[in-house]
Amino acid sequence: MKLDSVTLLPYSCTESSDMENNLENLTIGVFAKAAGVNVETIRFYQRKGLLLEPDKPYGSIRRYGEADVTRVRFVKSAQRLGFSLDEIAELLRLEDGTHCEEASSLAEHKLKDVREKMADLARMEAVLSELVCACHARRGNVSCPLIASLQGGASLAGSAMP
Repeated sequence: MKLDSVTLLPYSCTESSDMENNLENLTIGVFAKAAGVNVETIRFYQRKGLLLEPDKPYGSIRRYGEADVTRVRFVKSAQRLGFSLDEIAELLRLEDGTHCEEASSLAEHKLKDVREKMADLARMEAVLSELVCACHARRGNVSCPLIASLQGGASLAGSAMP
């Protein structure tokens, strides 16, 4: 196969860092990539009211900027800390930085939830550990202690539940 004409474009090793430095006038695809999410996530956040949809100039496409990238990164960071989208919407309402007490209250509530979940997980771990030990210690034709405990709703299995 013969190619009559090929135009080679110079390759830039700094293309991704160029994108980081120029976060204005972005198409939705480039915006999503810069924010570390996919286009569907951007559209989902817009439907949920977490991100405004920019105006669409007549005959053109919507453009996004650095503030939009920062906002999506904020949402993703809050999600990693366990905040729900409703809680994140409330945090975004407080994002001007002058509502520290309200933000702190939300964080304290989330911390309480996390500690409760950790306590539940510790109880579950203890019960599972006992059941695994019982399985390893079983002798003869005795049924599996784990299965028997789960089938019977025994107090051992029930104690891990809140």
